[in-house]
Amino acid sequence: MRAILLVLLACLGAGPVQADVKKAVTTFTVIADMARNVGGEHWEVVSITRPGAEIHNYSPTPRDIVAARDADVILWNGLNLELWFEKFFARLRDVPGVVVSEGVEPISISSGPYDGKPNPHAWMSPASAAVYVDNIRDAFSELDPENAGEFAANAESYKEEIRAALAPAREALSGVPEGGRWLVTSEGAFSYLARDLGLKELYLWPINADARGTPKRMRDVIDTMRAEGIRVIFSESTVSPDPARRVAAETGAAYGGVLYVDSLSAADGPVPTYLDLLRVTTETIASGLAE
Repeated sequence: MRAILLVLLACLGAGPVQADVKKAVTTFTVIADMARNVGGEHWEVVSITRPGAEIHNYSPTPRDIVAARDADVILWNGLNLELWFEKFFARLRDVPGVVVSEGVEPISISSGPYDGKPNPHAWMSPASAAVYVDNIRDAFSELDPENAGEFAANAESYKEEIRAALAPAREALSGVPEGGRWLVTSEGAFSYLARDLGLKELYLWPINADARGTPKRMRDVIDTMRAEGIRVIFSESTVSPDPARRVAAETGAAYGGVLYVDSLSAADGPVPTYLDLLRVTTETIASGLAE
């Protein structure tokens, strides 16, 4: 079908068309942006979930399945992130799948019904993100060996940009006293980032797939914030800020604003790329903790 469309576009004078462009389908927008940076002009990349979507409990549509059937590869996170993906992938057995987190050393969730299971948000660490990029590079190189050299060069350049993204936040946080180095959020999606920035983590619920924080968990967070003198709490872009705001009101802490983790924004939004997501999120954290 795609080959026929390419021929028709060429005949209609739609401009030059690369007939050898391959197609990658990803489960969410962060992986899609990584894949575009690695694949360049040789890969068309499509995300199943849209910008701003909550990805844990996404419900695939028939249109999603149709869009993925002509893919050359499907890239997905793994680590129990895409709870809906196994059923989706079962409909696409002729399409190879690559788990881009393969090789990441996971951090375990330490509370709630997910106790002991891996925290899936590994892309929030530049070191882990580099593993994602390498896995994407290898997948593209296997399927398109003629352009493997270009994929390798793109991957190395992109990893340098990812590594550099946290430098401003590290510098800004260097002056925050040890007792104030707490990252309190709605979802426990920042374990990898908190580790990289030398922060202690506290959250209202471990995974957005939960209904939301239980009354006991909310009380535990409130008690800890009071005991530790924690002055700020954040929430994520894909959930309601109301629970975090309630905790802020009860503890006298500030509501520090929105952090981005699970989804990029639209092109005209605040985080249209993964590098923007890292920059905006870490700048928001650093600003909130430094006040």
